[in-house]
Formats: sequence, structure tokens, C-alpha cells
Amino acid sequence: MDGEKSCQNNGTKWLQWAVELQSIGQAGVYYGKDPYDKERFERVREIAAEMIAFQSEIPTDKVKDLFCSEIGYQTPKLDTRAAIFQNEKILLVKENNGTWSLPGGWVDVNVSVKENTIKEVKEEAGLDVTADRIIAVQDREKHNLPVYAYKVCKIFVLCTVVGGRFTSNIETVESNYFCLDELPPLATEKNNEEQIRMCFEAYRSAAWKTLFD
Repeated sequence: MDGEKSCQNNGTKWLQWAVELQSIGQAGVYYGKDPYDKERFERVREIAAEMIAFQSEIPTDKVKDLFCSEIGYQTPKLDTRAAIFQNEKILLVKENNGTWSLPGGWVDVNVSVKENTIKEVKEEAGLDVTADRIIAVQDREKHNLPVYAYKVCKIFVLCTVVGGRFTSNIETVESNYFCLDELPPLATEKNNEEQIRMCFEAYRSAAWKTLFD
């Protein structure tokens, strides 16, 4: 297992370097005063994008759109995932590719973490919920593969259903409740069995303390 982790770490080391270069370049472009220095930092960002394009076979222009369009100090993106239980089973939604995930998604710029959690559950599962407790705040790359070219903080939230029902939508095709030992194929880039198990433990604990990386 240690050897496997070492191979994974070595295989993604270039990506960690590219992300760090991108962050340095972005900060330099935003905070730099000298126009020549800003030009050099912009080139650092371009090199980082070219590294990712070369290794991933994604067109450079596409990488730049995703990787070099932000301004200011670079910070992680936020992703919320709702843990909803019924009769000792957890709610999962089936995505268009056939894998299952906790309802959730990127936090929109105009809503809070709590508001986003409630919104995503409504959109993907058709349910009205209350967002009750933070289960964990995780550094995505410590738990999920593949590693992304940007940092992500995943926030798992324990929720309670107060109404609603599943309706067809553009993101999910089905919803259902599952026991821990009967999980369907998971969208592991979003949530894996370890994370689902963590949600079960939080649900069953009256004195759960928020986990964070």
C-alpha cells in the first residue's frame, strides 16, 4: 500500500509543481508593481498552464481558461456535499454517467455554504432540507482521485428532510437510499466509500466533532 501511494505521489508531483507555479504567478501578476515583473509572473502562469496541457493532453487554451482566468490571491474552490439519512440509509443521487454521489456541487459566489447545500439538494434530489451540522471540511486531494489542477475544500453537511420529492433534472436521473454495505458504484472523484462511512459515523454520533484537514 505504501508503495502504491508513493507511485501516486510521484505521478502527480508535476501537477503539484504546476499548481504552485500558477499560484505564485497569479499573486505576482495581481500584487506586482513593476510592469516588467508582472510580465514575468504572467509568463510563469503560462508555463504552468503549458505543463498541465502537455501532461494531460488538454488543449493549452482550454487549460488557460480554467487555470489562468482568476485574479487576486489564489484560494481553493468550495464544494458542498449533503448527508441525508432515512431508516439508517443514506441518500445518493444517480448521475448521467451511471455513478452515484451525495447531492452537492460548487458553492456559488452569491450564496453561503449553508444556502448552497440546501440549494444543491433541491436541484439534484428534489428535497427540501435543513442544513444542521458540519461533518467535515476536507482537502480534496488528500481523499479523492484524480488530483485536480486547483485546490478544493469539500464540506460535508448533515441535513434533515422537511419535504419535497425527486423530480427529473439535467444533473441526476434517480435518487435512492442505501445501506453502507450495499453502496452502488460511486462517483469517487466526488465522494468515496471512506467519506460515505464518515457520514454514517457522524449521523450515529450524538457528540460528533467536525473533522478537518
